[in-house]
Amino acid sequence: MPSVTFPVYDADHHLYETEDALTKYLPDNMKREFYFVEKNGRKKLVIGGMVSDFIPNPTFEVVARPGAHEAYYRSNNPEGKSLRELTGKPITPPASWRTGATRIAELDEQGLHAAMIFPTLGSVVEERIGPRGDVSAALFHSLNRWAAEEWGMARENRLFYVPFINLTDVDAAVQELEYVLEQGARVVNIRPAPVPDIRGSRSFGFEEYDPFWARVADAGIFVTFHGSDSGYDRVTRWWSGQGGEQKAFSFDPFKVVVDLIGRAISDSMAALICHGVFDRHPTLKVASVENGASWVKPLLQRLDKAYGKMPGSFKRHPRDTFREHVFIAPFYEDDPDELVKEVPIERVLFGSDYPHAEGTSNPLDYLEEFAHFPAADIEKVFCTNLKGLLEGRA
Repeated sequence: MPSVTFPVYDADHHLYETEDALTKYLPDNMKREFYFVEKNGRKKLVIGGMVSDFIPNPTFEVVARPGAHEAYYRSNNPEGKSLRELTGKPITPPASWRTGATRIAELDEQGLHAAMIFPTLGSVVEERIGPRGDVSAALFHSLNRWAAEEWGMARENRLFYVPFINLTDVDAAVQELEYVLEQGARVVNIRPAPVPDIRGSRSFGFEEYDPFWARVADAGIFVTFHGSDSGYDRVTRWWSGQGGEQKAFSFDPFKVVVDLIGRAISDSMAALICHGVFDRHPTLKVASVENGASWVKPLLQRLDKAYGKMPGSFKRHPRDTFREHVFIAPFYEDDPDELVKEVPIERVLFGSDYPHAEGTSNPLDYLEEFAHFPAADIEKVFCTNLKGLLEGRA
């Protein structure tokens, strides 16, 4: 692997929330919207009145070891083992995965200087709460307030917690944005999916959400779109005729081919560009995290065609807009050489997904994928690009 002579910035680390993370500051009149119950001897989440199996063990008393699924995601599973079989014996998460006090020491052990920290349970909320914006706002406020106290928004300028914000009630979204900015947030996350709304759903690229985007741009922070339950399992249910919710570790070749994650983020970036967000907020920057990069080239090709058919619908070529405003954290199984044919190296981020099973067992194992890149480009991917975003200089 290349030698590292610079501080490494990781765009995708996770915490495993404690059971009270989303409820500690939840108003009493919403306590029935999110709670744990016993089911067949195990604790399960009840969200919006329904038991959820999206995360198999939502208490995180035990979890899969980091990197357990790496062979699967590298398409190197000749025996056809299920994800459960590949997971093997679960482990008890150390304190550094659950509380902020010892995480920096773990970064030091891993050879990392800084990391963005995403919650794990946060991804289950919006798809199950739907258009009830007051409930989603309250749950995310509880989570963000818990995180501010337990982790800090920019702990020692090395741990950068990423607050989640729901846009259903745009006024509440701006209010939450102001709260996390007061706590020192450098970044916020929006789910890569249409905004749930009583009218059906809405593009977050519509002008009605401009108060949020304007405040983000004015604050000099950026927005991540982290892989989540975006509700795109509607596509597979459409074909299968099955009901129920998406399960995080389901073993279904049709879902793999359909690429629910890639479709969700591709549509999200298309909405931002085609609905004019970057035209109205020219300093805004966004980052796609834990969505891979296989969707980038097909999206840019479709944008090229759209521009060729209706150039008057865009203020500039949409490919140029994408290359200026969108940062990409590819998966380790993606080909970085193909990605940099489509976007500048200055728009590529390193994200390990540690300590999740889908990531690498050690974050810096990812360096092997860039070993043939020039040293200056490696430093951009593993340091400069994210550092600039977090410092408002990108």
